[in-house]
Amino acid sequence: MSEHRIQNEIRNALAGQCLAFRANVGQAWAGEVVARLPNGDMVLRNPRPFSTGLPPGFSDVFGLVRVEITQDMVGQVLGVFHAVEVKDAKGRLSANQANFLRAVNDNGGRAGVARSANDALRIVRGDKVAA
Repeated sequence: MSEHRIQNEIRNALAGQCLAFRANVGQAWAGEVVARLPNGDMVLRNPRPFSTGLPPGFSDVFGLVRVEITQDMVGQVLGVFHAVEVKDAKGRLSANQANFLRAVNDNGGRAGVARSANDALRIVRGDKVAA
């Protein structure tokens, strides 16, 4: 199954379980449009690259999951950040992706690699998922 299809299944499975957003990471070009060619291409004057602003390695799906605190904070609710890196059966993490997931987990969030919707649900719920 493709990563795109897995990601769609994950987003559907997380609906109603948490706040989940799709991160589009990439680079594009901006500038003054000089001409639009018949084939749809555009000619830009003073072109300049821009990135989406997310750090390298930022996960594909991210958001907040509602968590109720016990004992000393009974009844209070916190939103815990989660990050889900979607991979197909053969997909591997880049060093930046592994570092991002580690940083989220080290700072109290919930992060991991999901190869299925069930993996993503386990990550958001705080269960450990094998990479």
